[in-house]
Amino acid sequence: MWVLGIFTSIAGIIVFFGQGLYASFGLNVYYLITSFIGLWHWRRDKKKLDEEHSIHLNRLTPKAAIISGIVAVAGIAALSFGMRIMAELGFKENPMSVLDASVAILSVIATWWLVRSYIQQWWLWIAADTLSTLLCISQGLWWMAVLYLLYTGSAVIGLRHWKKNGATISATTE
Repeated sequence: MWVLGIFTSIAGIIVFFGQGLYASFGLNVYYLITSFIGLWHWRRDKKKLDEEHSIHLNRLTPKAAIISGIVAVAGIAALSFGMRIMAELGFKENPMSVLDASVAILSVIATWWLVRSYIQQWWLWIAADTLSTLLCISQGLWWMAVLYLLYTGSAVIGLRHWKKNGATISATTE
């Protein structure tokens, strides 16, 4: 999964920069970096599982949930503002800056939650991928809309799979 993330991130970097969707471009740079981090975390934590379970789960702490909520609100506001500034500096204007920022920030949080193996990350992916599908449709990026629609379906399947095959190994402090 993490290796596939490297390749899809590179494709996203190229496409979204060309469309002027800078938050989605930056998000794919982040995905590229976290793919390597996730690969390391998952290989380490897999050793803690019993034979019956194939997915290690960590408990989402209240602290992590609160910090994530604050990051979501502040991040969407800051990223939307930053994209408006970029347009004033001569970059291609982002026609959907608030939606683009929302998708980016939700996805940043979901990716970090995935790296940390929180099952709740699937709910964030369902929301972010649905919004990404709408964003791509609004820009006429039909093949990307289909891709994000498939990602949405994959997130639903992933949630079911994690519920069935996951085993909680710890409560993380992050």
